[in-house]
Amino acid sequence: MGSRRAAAGRRRTKPAVIGSVAAVVVAGAGFGAYAMYGGGADGDDSARTKSAAAGAKSGPLTAAEVTSTAQRFLTAWQKGDVAGAAAATDDAEAAKALLTGYAKDARVKNATFTAGPPAGEKVPFSVKATVAYGKASEPLAYDSALTVVRRAGDGEPRVDWHAAIVHPELRDGDALVTGKAGDPPVKALDRDGGEITAAKYPSLGTVLDGLRDKYGKKSGGTPGVELRVVRGGAQGDGKGSEKAKGSGAGDVADKTLLELSKGTPGTLKTTLDPALQAAAEKQVDGKKGASVVLLRASTGEVLAVANGGHGFNTAFLGSLAPGSTMKVVTASMLLEKDLASVNEKHPCPKYFSYGGWKFQNDDKFEIKDGTFKASFARSCNTAFISQAPELKDDDLTRQAKEVFGLSMNNWSVGVSTFDGRVPVQSKAQMAASLIGQGGVRMNPLNMASVSATVKSGSFHQPYLVAPSVDGRALATASRTMSGGTLAALRELMSYTAAYGTAAEAMAGVSGDVGAKTGSAEVDGQEKPNGWFTAYRGDLAAAGVVQQGGHGGDTAGPIVAALLKAGG
Repeated sequence: MGSRRAAAGRRRTKPAVIGSVAAVVVAGAGFGAYAMYGGGADGDDSARTKSAAAGAKSGPLTAAEVTSTAQRFLTAWQKGDVAGAAAATDDAEAAKALLTGYAKDARVKNATFTAGPPAGEKVPFSVKATVAYGKASEPLAYDSALTVVRRAGDGEPRVDWHAAIVHPELRDGDALVTGKAGDPPVKALDRDGGEITAAKYPSLGTVLDGLRDKYGKKSGGTPGVELRVVRGGAQGDGKGSEKAKGSGAGDVADKTLLELSKGTPGTLKTTLDPALQAAAEKQVDGKKGASVVLLRASTGEVLAVANGGHGFNTAFLGSLAPGSTMKVVTASMLLEKDLASVNEKHPCPKYFSYGGWKFQNDDKFEIKDGTFKASFARSCNTAFISQAPELKDDDLTRQAKEVFGLSMNNWSVGVSTFDGRVPVQSKAQMAASLIGQGGVRMNPLNMASVSATVKSGSFHQPYLVAPSVDGRALATASRTMSGGTLAALRELMSYTAAYGTAAEAMAGVSGDVGAKTGSAEVDGQEKPNGWFTAYRGDLAAAGVVQQGGHGGDTAGPIVAALLKAGG
């Protein structure tokens, strides 16, 4: 924002209002000066620095400190004083870069910020502005929030800087860019030819972003002018060529926030079933931590995908410990190696120690003189970990890759996915991996595929867009289970669905069924993540409810309802 000379008298920008405290910007000759009332904020950072003798500030923030710091930041930002706004944060360099881009790259102008009442150290605020590009312009309005903290070192109150302050859709490292979209819009269709929209299916917002990202240029549309979130901090032309690289969780697509001029969409058919997608949406509605995927086992077609929290596609991109649902993969390995047999006795003690760790079962139960079938159905941890001394460090990794197509990072679903992670580990971590803890990471797409592999007899890579659309090759597994192993694994899952930990959730799900429950402990969580994977006929599904508790009670009913809906 350049300086403007006042023609006569004084000009004022609209103040940023925080409760009953107003920050008034006064412009005079040149860039001008501004005064603040009621909060006591001081624009000169050095004047507020305490001497070494006085020591650093400490203790909880006062209401006045929260209000004045938020006031200082919002008023400077609204005024166009990027340096002043950045100085009010605890990361001035990162703040300055993104706030500069807000006007320069995102083309946002005439922004006003109105704060709501502080809630402790958090201050919500609303934004009203205009985005202009060439002759096109559109109003922009959204809500955001900031948090005030004590800065490390001197304890001065500062805005805890994160990109989401600028816009809630931003992650640290992302950028806002307005320009001609590199990817034309896509009109996605379900398998019956009906249009898929985020308004109709709220869970599919991130999926639609991903489809546009991959197929926008291939589906015959023309781009418009848009305000977009460009992932990964790319400050380029908004074409979405750069993506955010997560910790193994796949790329996240750029996101359109505002259309200044509409492009012409191309059309793209998906494998989604409209009735089943609607059922999936209903099952996760209001359950923020819930995610579910339904597949056709014989082909890998994705029939439904839904997330209770719509900001991230956990169902495809989540990277979570799968808990005891991983025992399906482990059991297949133990059966192949003759380390277990369905109806033969198998140890399930209260405890088993390996690699310096002492493992136990839920509620420290034991099964005396029980079979492997009983241990699988009741989800006995020690029945699996007791076999660790007989295994090589890479046995589970190889089984996951060679039979179930996991952990190879080569799935081509049609949108970005995380394809599971089963790293080679040793000692206690290897033992923990056998029960879906340690370094093992999965999502509902991966675990639905595991059940699909058991049901169909071989791995079929899941896909949302048919490979014939763009001639891409699907991932394959290098081998299949023997007939004997496959029959035994199906017997284990069928018994669990009828008499084991999955029985309550699967009650009323008729036909050829199999299931496995899981609970995964996560540091810092009061409750574990609840998992459930199952098949019925030619359908396979899996779900997770984060911080839900036992999988049979939380994710189980969601998965079972979808299998019933599939007929």
